[in-house]
Amino acid sequence: MRVPLPHKLGKDEVRRRLKNHSHEIADSVPGGARVDTQWPSEDRMTMAISAMGHALWGAIEIEEEQVVIELDLPLALSFLEPIVKGAVAQQGQRLLAPPKG
Repeated sequence: MRVPLPHKLGKDEVRRRLKNHSHEIADSVPGGARVDTQWPSEDRMTMAISAMGHALWGAIEIEEEQVVIELDLPLALSFLEPIVKGAVAQQGQRLLAPPKG
């Protein structure tokens, strides 16, 4: 599953916001989740997600004008793809939002 999110922030700002908010990803998963993130390169964050008894893998690619979130849904959860895609888009926008206050 691939979810592109357009932005006009510049790569450095997107990277900063993702690093500052990546710990919030688990909070957005209904029922809770464990999310481990790594930065194998400056424009790619990988995610190992444990939720609902399933292991999911994903990545966030930072591009000049968009962020692309990719998730590998297990076959058993593939019927949820439209719901997950909408939630990912909404939460992705929240992660890119400026700080409140």
